[in-house]
Amino acid sequence: MNEDSEQHCPLSSEGRELVKMAHGGGGRATARLLDSLFRPAFDNPWLERQHDGAVLDMPGAMAFTTDSFVVRPLFFPGSDIGAMAVHGTVNDIAMCGAEPQYLSAGFILEEGLPLATLRRVVDSMAAAARETGVRIVTGDLKVVERGKADGLYINTAGVGRVVANHPIEPGQVRPGDRLLLSGDIGRHGIAVMAAREKLDLQSAIESDCASIAPPVMALLNEGIAIRCLRDLTRGGLASALVEVAETAGLAARIQEADIPVREDISAVCELLGLDPLHVANEGRFMAVVAPEDVDRAIDILRRHSVSEAAVDIGLFLEGSAGLVTAQSVIGGSRVVDMLSGEQLPRIC
Repeated sequence: MNEDSEQHCPLSSEGRELVKMAHGGGGRATARLLDSLFRPAFDNPWLERQHDGAVLDMPGAMAFTTDSFVVRPLFFPGSDIGAMAVHGTVNDIAMCGAEPQYLSAGFILEEGLPLATLRRVVDSMAAAARETGVRIVTGDLKVVERGKADGLYINTAGVGRVVANHPIEPGQVRPGDRLLLSGDIGRHGIAVMAAREKLDLQSAIESDCASIAPPVMALLNEGIAIRCLRDLTRGGLASALVEVAETAGLAARIQEADIPVREDISAVCELLGLDPLHVANEGRFMAVVAPEDVDRAIDILRRHSVSEAAVDIGLFLEGSAGLVTAQSVIGGSRVVDMLSGEQLPRIC
């Protein structure tokens, strides 16, 4: 095969398969990449139509979200950018009280990225979509010059069918509502940082990256009076709490001793001067529920592996809007504020 034919068939050089600028040119190389990698992985009739978009049959109210993923490194203990792109988008839809159904996926690839790496990401993304019951029905592909994309970035959009019979949002929170946390916090941010900085930790810390849609759908299906839901990604539990309290025009009080933090996470945070309440998660959420539903909600959450350690950590009350205080074990309290600046960049 001569040099000219390789330019027209960038996938043909076994052992030297790299993303080339031609893959983003919209011609034969793009078509070969789509046909050999993306369509087989995301296999569904919408993609087989090879149209500019997907026509979806979605009666009634729907939730719509978008997200972008620029995590570095692309692979880290417990997950990778592909699975995280699916889980992160699915989780945002679930926080709206909706059942996730369809995703789009836009890929920005860096020239020189090994196709084996891209395939690994795409396969992981496809597996996560199958596990969560969503379909990736449309997408986009662009290639930029070497050094411009840190390997690859992924942009997603997602839609889902609203199943909640009332709005689930901060404005619905009332004084006395209880604050439930789905599990231990801080693992995702620490796992990504440890992989990036090659920290030699004594214990294996894996990201908590997962879909949180199943326990949320269970809460809704069993009639729990959910006021608000929020996944605890960038900014962690602290920023989510303050955001909700500010929007609701209420204060919040949490019991710090009730917040589950693994010993190894706590040790790393103490060593590096980080507050676990500010560290990002990718498979944790908080649910604000009516006080009469607390026990039943916790029982439902604990039936699911992703939320089996769910706990009641506090409540919302009348007070200065956005004022969140944490009660310590010895009875003192401190103000919990939103994260200032970027504690751990490029973690999602």
